Amino acid sequence: MEKRTILAILVAAWAAFCMQAARVEAAQAGPEVVIKVASLAPRGSNIATLFEEISQEVYEKTGGAVRFKTYWGGVQGDEQDVLRKVRLGQLHGGAFMGPTLGLIAPEVRVTDLPYIFRNYDEADYVRSKLRPEMERLIEAKGFKVLGWLNLGFVYTFSKVPLDSLETARRQKWWALEGDPVGQAFYRELGITPVSLSISDVATSLSSNMVDCAPATPFGAVALQWYTRFRYMSEYPSSSVYGAMLVRKDVWERVPLQAREVILETASRQYEKIKLTVRAEDDRALELLRKSGIRVMKADFKNKDAAFVFEAAKRARENLVGRLYSRELLDRMLGLVEEYRRLHPEDRRVIRADQ
Repeated sequence: MEKRTILAILVAAWAAFCMQAARVEAAQAGPEVVIKVASLAPRGSNIATLFEEISQEVYEKTGGAVRFKTYWGGVQGDEQDVLRKVRLGQLHGGAFMGPTLGLIAPEVRVTDLPYIFRNYDEADYVRSKLRPEMERLIEAKGFKVLGWLNLGFVYTFSKVPLDSLETARRQKWWALEGDPVGQAFYRELGITPVSLSISDVATSLSSNMVDCAPATPFGAVALQWYTRFRYMSEYPSSSVYGAMLVRKDVWERVPLQAREVILETASRQYEKIKLTVRAEDDRALELLRKSGIRVMKADFKNKDAAFVFEAAKRARENLVGRLYSRELLDRMLGLVEEYRRLHPEDRRVIRADQ
C-alpha cells in the first residue's frame, strides 16, 4: 500500500476519532444554555404536552445548544411568585397571564378589559395589530416574548344564581390580588371583593370566604374550583391574554442561529397551542354541564345588564393614565370597530351554552 494511501487512512481515522470525542465531550457538557421556566398549567395536560414538544424540537434543531426546563402545575408558586424568582435570577422566565404581564408593562392590560370582545376572532385581530408595540414595551423592561396566547374567555362562577345586581352585591367575590383592572370594575359595580392569590382561592371557596369567582372553563376544572360552584354566567366578561417570557440577559446568551430556531418553532407551535386551549375550554364546558352546573341566561333588556356594561366603560376610562394612555385605549377600541366593519357577517358571540 502506498505511503500516501496509508497516510490518508490515518488522517481520516484520526479525524473520525476527534469528531466522536467532540460529540462525547459536548454530550457530557450538556446543552450550552438551559432556560428554566415555570407555568401554572398542569403537567400532563395537552397544553403542557405541546410545550414539551416545542422544547424537544428546539433541543434537536439547535444540536443540543438550548434546552428548556419547565416546572409545571404551580410548583414554583403562583405567577407573581414566578415573576419574583425570575427577577432574582432563580428562574429565567415563565408563562404569564394578563395581570402578571401588567406588572411588567401595564399597557398590555388594554386588551384584558371587561366586555370588549364578542369572540376569538375579534380578540385575535386586535391583539395581532397591537402585538409589535406590546413586545417593544415588554422588551424595554428586560424580557423577550417567545409567544402569545389567547387563553380563553372568563365566565362568572357562583354558588347562588346571580339573578340581580342586588343579589350579586350580597356575595363575596374573589379578585386577583394586585389586579387593578378587576378592582376598578368591581368598584364601579359597587362590590368590595376579597383579594387573594390564585393558590388561595380553593381553600377560600371551601371555607365560604368566597362565593363567586371569575375563571375560564378550563381553569375552573384544572384548579378544581368548579366542585364548589352551582352556577355560571352565560356570557363571558373578558378574554385572557398570556405570553411566554424569558429574561433578555438569558436570551442574549442563546446563539443567534438558535434564537431563530426558537422563534420560528414557537410561532408555529403556539398556533397549535391556541387551538388546543380552545378545545380544552370546550371539553371543560361539557364537563361543567355534566357536573350539574347551571348556565344563568342573560337578559340584556334588564336594567341591571345595562348597568354592568356602563360600569365596564367607566372602569376602563378610570384606568386611562394609570395603566395605558388615552391614545392606546382609543386605538384598541378603534381596532374592534375596524374588525366589525371589515367582517359584518361575523356576529358570533361566545356563550357557555353553545
